[in-house]
Amino acid sequence: MLIIQNASKSYDKKKKALSDVSLELHPGDLFGFVGHNGAGKTTLLKAIAGIHQLDEGTITFNGLSMKEDPLAFKKLLAYIPDHPDLYESLTGQQFVHFLCDVYRVPLEIRKHKIDQLASRFEMTQSLGQAIQTYSHGMKQKIALIGALIHEPKLLMLDEPFVGLDPKASYTLKEIFQELTKNGTIIFFSSHVLEVVEKIANRLAIIKQGKIIATGDTKTILKDKNLETLFLERID
Repeated sequence: MLIIQNASKSYDKKKKALSDVSLELHPGDLFGFVGHNGAGKTTLLKAIAGIHQLDEGTITFNGLSMKEDPLAFKKLLAYIPDHPDLYESLTGQQFVHFLCDVYRVPLEIRKHKIDQLASRFEMTQSLGQAIQTYSHGMKQKIALIGALIHEPKLLMLDEPFVGLDPKASYTLKEIFQELTKNGTIIFFSSHVLEVVEKIANRLAIIKQGKIIATGDTKTILKDKNLETLFLERID
């Protein structure tokens, strides 16, 4: 389980980007995270990934503390920000192999995994090209391949569908379903509320750094759609 307890974070010691946030994500959850711009979505994702330190609160995953054992914690996760930083002078192939080295993916299985993921995202013919020549959508695909290559137990994505063509979006949704069936936790933020409503089994809404609704998607929505509920809650 991913357990976030009483997480608070301020960048200027005045306004809190996160205020006493507590969430629990369970194995197999496809967890949608929604909120307006500046609500705290990215701050929380970066705190879980160990990029930002909390002022207060704790984050644990499978009993590991991000604060006390960050290396072991990070080995289990993958995080893709809304604008992934890639080593653009490398080819796609070199970049993915670099991540395989970082996460110690065995040589005997990495080629098969790279070939498999590249085929699914229609990137096989582009792996030998420098990332700096890629379109935005291709960069998003190579970031996804890199994130999936070590089979993370916790996959976090900030606006994962932005820049993807319809076929790649469908492929990513398929992969989400496959991963969650095997117990992986997927925690993603999106402004595309229709997508969150359709694919997330659980969700949370954040407003000005505070969680204002969380739980099973069907239970929260009842007879409403997510757009209607969201607009009601953030007013």
